[in-house]
Amino acid sequence: MSYAVTYQLQAQCPWSGARAGLLTTPHGVVETPVFMPVGTNAAMKSMTWPQIEEVQGQIVLSNSYHLYLRPGHDLVKEAGGLHRFMHWNKPILTDSGGFQVFSLDKLRTIHEEGVNFKDHKTGRPHFIGPEKSMEIQNAIGADIIMAFDECVANPATHDQAKNAMERTHRWLERCVATHRRQDDQALFGIVQGSIYEDLRRQSAAFVTGIDLPGYAVGGVAVGEDRQKIEEIVAYTTPLLPKEKPRYLMGVGTPWDIVYAIKCGIDMFDCVSPTRLARHGAAFTHAGRISIKNSPHQRDFSPLDPLCTCYVCKSYTRAYLSHLVRQSEMAGAILLSIHNVHFLINQAQECRQAILAGEFKEYFSRWSSVHALPAHL
Repeated sequence: MSYAVTYQLQAQCPWSGARAGLLTTPHGVVETPVFMPVGTNAAMKSMTWPQIEEVQGQIVLSNSYHLYLRPGHDLVKEAGGLHRFMHWNKPILTDSGGFQVFSLDKLRTIHEEGVNFKDHKTGRPHFIGPEKSMEIQNAIGADIIMAFDECVANPATHDQAKNAMERTHRWLERCVATHRRQDDQALFGIVQGSIYEDLRRQSAAFVTGIDLPGYAVGGVAVGEDRQKIEEIVAYTTPLLPKEKPRYLMGVGTPWDIVYAIKCGIDMFDCVSPTRLARHGAAFTHAGRISIKNSPHQRDFSPLDPLCTCYVCKSYTRAYLSHLVRQSEMAGAILLSIHNVHFLINQAQECRQAILAGEFKEYFSRWSSVHALPAHL
């Protein structure tokens, strides 16, 4: 069977599951492992699309739930699809909206047909089920689209996780049946199961039993501690096919990325780089820092001397601290540029280490610093 998106394995680390590959999409080839910046509303917070290109962004993520509410998927379709609407000519992935809908808590009701919910801004009632999710994502036109799933927050009981997993499986079958653009949009299935290994194995067997262009690990980093996240990723990733791309949803700190790559994950997304930037936090090779803290006010060194981004080449910690302390928009913009570059470059460094047969050494260096709790 031919797919809209294909994966080519180029190299694999013999010491771990880490792998380097090429993801071919209708809008270009993506080198993996890859970090995907999140433009939820078809826009990056604190950054423009040209700036994403400048930091070597290859593929970005938008959210169908938010685009369905505003401006509406029909308007995006009328504009010629999301690529043309936001003037981004590289690959795009859209989340199904499942996580956003389920995070509404008291504003939604889950049942077999789908989810009834209220707009988190206006209170207006809406419904999204598997068929509606496919309709929305087919109209938006991203290269990769995600199945509509049920994600449970932790802590969840085994029964709660099992029920959500089984419903996710039934909804996946309905997504497959109603996906209308298989020639130019790749539908990825999502493995659920919370923190329970028996459920993760069941889910992986069911989801990968359906022939799809790629598969994702969902329901991670929704309340677990770091050790449990690592256990879930390490257990679940090898259960996914080697010949297909593997996507870990909603995870994106420097350590999380390197660890998941070690396990064999190819794709990542997270809002953390821009969200942290808006609060004055920055990733560095020495760990995460808060630029607002007093030691940085008179520090005229770069934000990270090992970083090659525009911000680190041009500005001092003292200047960035001043911008953030004065709530200047420029502070959030510059820190966002740095943080997004840092994670994109992180994945690229891992890729180069895998290709060079040096990933074990690379991982050892990073784990000596970044396996520890972040020090804000």
